[in-house]
Amino acid sequence: MVRPGTDNVLSLPPESPTPPVTRHEPPWTAGLRAARANVLPGLLVQGAMLAVLLAYQFYPPTRLLLDELAALKTRWSYGYSAINAVVAGALIPELLRVLVIQKGRIGRENFGSLLFAAPFWCLMGVVVDYFYRCQAGWFGAEATLEVVVQKVLVDQFVYNPLFAAPVTAWLYDWKNRGCRLTGTRVFFTAAYYRDTVVPALFATWGVWIPLVTILYSLPSPLQIPLFGLALSLWVVLYTWMSEQRVRGSILTS
Repeated sequence: MVRPGTDNVLSLPPESPTPPVTRHEPPWTAGLRAARANVLPGLLVQGAMLAVLLAYQFYPPTRLLLDELAALKTRWSYGYSAINAVVAGALIPELLRVLVIQKGRIGRENFGSLLFAAPFWCLMGVVVDYFYRCQAGWFGAEATLEVVVQKVLVDQFVYNPLFAAPVTAWLYDWKNRGCRLTGTRVFFTAAYYRDTVVPALFATWGVWIPLVTILYSLPSPLQIPLFGLALSLWVVLYTWMSEQRVRGSILTS
């Protein structure tokens, strides 16, 4: 829904807002509040992913369908990963914005958002595919407890803090600041990492640690296709957090 006077800023239901980070609030506190605010949607997507995992293991028609999807991923390789991420990270969230928030009205800002999100998620889809392949090479492709734990730890506590979270924060904040180069030096400061990236990490961990555990419990060819299922909701949530943070900084400047 659209809050009055927010210029179609994407928002969660009124009972679960994620407040913008303030400079006087410890970043872990803001992150924990963001994680708590995202509990319900996070549980929904986690429940959906768990249902897919159980259906794959115990319901033969679902296994057959997902095996065909895995075969398609194998044939298309990185091309599938790029298209999958664009659809999940750019097209579906923008379509939801138009249908749910804008009541079917398409505006110029929607095309601007797609122009930013499509190449970003296309590249990230390829990066994630490459990272998953590296993980399979480092730890193995078997879905044993030891292998899954190692992959989850490297994913969420190395790859995410050092690359995925800061890069996503930089680019989404750059886009929400009007794609201007002035002022971008702040992105590479310890204060920005503390006040922006750390809260995003806490919110991410609350949603994605269970999700990547499920993903790494599936066969490798299925991990990227089902990564897209979880990505759409997270992009909706992250877009909202980023837009609210930038708007809050504008109002307090």
